[in-house]
Amino acid sequence: MAVTQRDALHHTYGEYLTWPEGNYAELINGTAYVREPPAPSRFHQELVGEIYLQVRLALEGKAFGIYVAPFDVRLPRGGESDELIDSVVQPDVLVVGDLSKLDERGMRGAPDWVAEVLSPATASHEKVTKLPVYERAGVREVWLVDPIERLLSIYRLQDGRYGRPTIVELKGRTTIGAIPGVVIDWDRLPPWR
Repeated sequence: MAVTQRDALHHTYGEYLTWPEGNYAELINGTAYVREPPAPSRFHQELVGEIYLQVRLALEGKAFGIYVAPFDVRLPRGGESDELIDSVVQPDVLVVGDLSKLDERGMRGAPDWVAEVLSPATASHEKVTKLPVYERAGVREVWLVDPIERLLSIYRLQDGRYGRPTIVELKGRTTIGAIPGVVIDWDRLPPWR
């Protein structure tokens, strides 16, 4: 599944809402990106599902929102109205503790934690295009999960910047720093392909 620019125009969330349903995936700094077929691989979906399940079970009964793509996350630059926001992303998995950010359209504002599962066709988009938007918006922790290399890159916000990631192998257990009491057990994942 490749991610490509829709066109060279600057777009807003107001326009995004008028587009026909289809493969429009995200709006980043005014640039519309579309996902081209095919759909994510079966293993990608199993990995996203297992991460979501483990986080959901760990936070059961606690006041957190846990979501999986597609789920619109509007990332304003300031106090602009929704229609003028120029960045709308759909993380693979996200957690938000401030439930006032949630509404019928998804959420407005930064999640506390985001996980993106990389594929060869999307890795550059996630690292080069989306990561700076997460940083600008104030996402406290971003995980880039690379199932091919079996590595996890963890970006933690410090003084408004991510800096160098912590890189760990996808084995054993990894604690989500931004969400107390949540650990991902990589050994529970589906068999590696």
